[in-house]
Parts: sequence; structure tokens; C-alpha cells
Amino acid sequence: MTKSERVAHVSRRLDELYPETPIPLDHTDAFTLLIAVLLSAQCTDVRVNQITPALFARANTPEAMMEVPEEEIRSIIRPCGLSPQKASAISRLSRILVEEHGGEVPADFDALEALPGVGHKTASVVMAQAFGVPAFPVDTHIHRLAKRWKLSSGRNVVETERDLKKLFPKARWNRLHLQIIFYGREYCTARGCDGTKCPLCRELFERKTPVKP
Repeated sequence: MTKSERVAHVSRRLDELYPETPIPLDHTDAFTLLIAVLLSAQCTDVRVNQITPALFARANTPEAMMEVPEEEIRSIIRPCGLSPQKASAISRLSRILVEEHGGEVPADFDALEALPGVGHKTASVVMAQAFGVPAFPVDTHIHRLAKRWKLSSGRNVVETERDLKKLFPKARWNRLHLQIIFYGREYCTARGCDGTKCPLCRELFERKTPVKP
């Protein structure tokens, strides 16, 4: 297949496999989503969803969160890993949201990325999933599959994001990034597929057996 044929095939098959794209992280608004995404760094969504109910029962607004002692936040989120850094970021960004943004999560990439603990990927997830703004957050699943499907030769997630944004229409970005993540987790894991085993890899790169003379 040519690259354009692979792009069309990936879009079609992912729509068939994942007609619905529920947001993996449990949340109730932009603030709780922001906190959940921050916690998901080097942690599974399943684990985050186990931890956030206790955290959000304690505080689920920036105003309430900024009043929670950092050590208490750290104790609650410890199972997510990197708890000192994450607790500090949650405490500080909550105060910034109150003091500089009226207690609201800004629907702006630059403002989000200026918050403690919030990088481009986290900002992209919040913009896409909380505000519906087209974004293409690239995680390790998407980076791996884009290479495996020969849609990108990006050496890092930044380059892969750039390549995928050129290949797929903007209206597809928010839905597609979730579909690829779901597919990577279910079918094309880092160790479970070498580029020849899962359904899409086989379909994209099927090797026809030569006819013997």
C-alpha cells in the first residue's frame, strides 16, 4: 500500500473497531480532567481512576485543592508514582488557576502549558477532551504505532504529532488519537506484536507468498 492508502485503511478500520471513543480518565469537568491527566504520567489510566475518587472527594475545585496540604495530596496519590512532583504541581497549579484565571481551567494551549506539571501532551488532552479543540496528543502507543504502520518516521512524539497532523484531517484528530490508543492497548502492544501479528499490521503489510514455478 502507498502511504495514502494506509492512512485511508487505518481510518476505516479504526472506525469499525471503535465507533465510540469514551474518555479513559474519569472526570467531571475540565479541572478534574486536568488533574487526572497530570497523574497519568508514567501511570496507567486504570490506576489513576482508582486514585482520583479519594482525591476529588477531598477537593474537586481549584479553590478547595489549594487549601489541601501538599503532604496530604502526596499521600493520596502515592500509588500513581512520582507523588512528590505531582503533589507539588497539583497544589501550585490550583493556586495559579484561582489567582490568575478566576478558578477556571483556561481553554488555551499557552496558558495550560505555563501551569506547573503541564506539558504539551497534557495540554493537548485537556484541549481536546474538555474543550473540543482539535489536538493530537501523542503518547507512547501512538508514537509506536505510527512508526509500525509507516505513517511517521518521527524520532520523538513531537515529530510524530507533526507528521500525523499532516496526514489526517483536523476534524479526525480528537477521535483518532483515542482510537489509536485503544487499538495499541488491545491489539498492538509493545511486546505482543512485532509489526506482523495484529490485524491491522497484517492488513497493512501482508506479504504474499510467491507462486512456485
